[in-house]
Amino acid sequence: MIKEAMQYIAGLSNKEIKEVGGQIFSTGALSPIEEPTTSTLKVNTLSAMVTYLRENYDKVEPVLVHVVSETEVRVLSTFNRDKRRNVLINASAVLPDINFERYMDVESFNVQLQACFVENLDRAAVLKLVGNVKEESGNTYADDGVSQQVTAKSGVASLEKVTVPNPVSLKPFRTFIDIAQPECSFVFRLQSGPRAALFEADGGAWKLQAMASIKEYLHAELSEEVESGFVTIIA
Repeated sequence: MIKEAMQYIAGLSNKEIKEVGGQIFSTGALSPIEEPTTSTLKVNTLSAMVTYLRENYDKVEPVLVHVVSETEVRVLSTFNRDKRRNVLINASAVLPDINFERYMDVESFNVQLQACFVENLDRAAVLKLVGNVKEESGNTYADDGVSQQVTAKSGVASLEKVTVPNPVSLKPFRTFIDIAQPECSFVFRLQSGPRAALFEADGGAWKLQAMASIKEYLHAELSEEVESGFVTIIA
């Protein structure tokens, strides 16, 4: 039966099936005909993904929501005939370009802090310092490798020594806007110019925090779908 079926398939492409020593051979390679997969719907917010799943727009079977990273989430189908999954919808976060671990002039640094970071106490403290820092000849900087001191304006004309806070806890926009941005530690440094830079100091733990927040958000928004078994969420 199997041999006849293979002969029929081979005949469609002018290929011949032969049996030699109990084994079946083809005079040419047989190419599998794979079940087609869907084109992926691409969005930029988690709320769009939630709407798609709540409405079950494409009337799909139970789906798997995979939090791939802090900037990407996919909705996957179950296996098809060829043990392949359809990627039904893909959410990719739209993020600003933030320069870390690179010194820049204090004006550019100031603009980046205001445009690309969520407001908090440490951001305000750093903004106040870089907005008033003044470099002079002589002993302007004091640096013990951990904390720094710079000469900064105080009031209208007087100057005072101000200790640069370290580490600082900041919230840059680095994941979906639908969730709270993860707060993480940075080493804040100044050098002559004056120039300023931020260096990550949490070993990338913020990524795991962001992924956990994404999963928590989706679970809360899709609680009914999760309970019914239509949606399973992993991170």
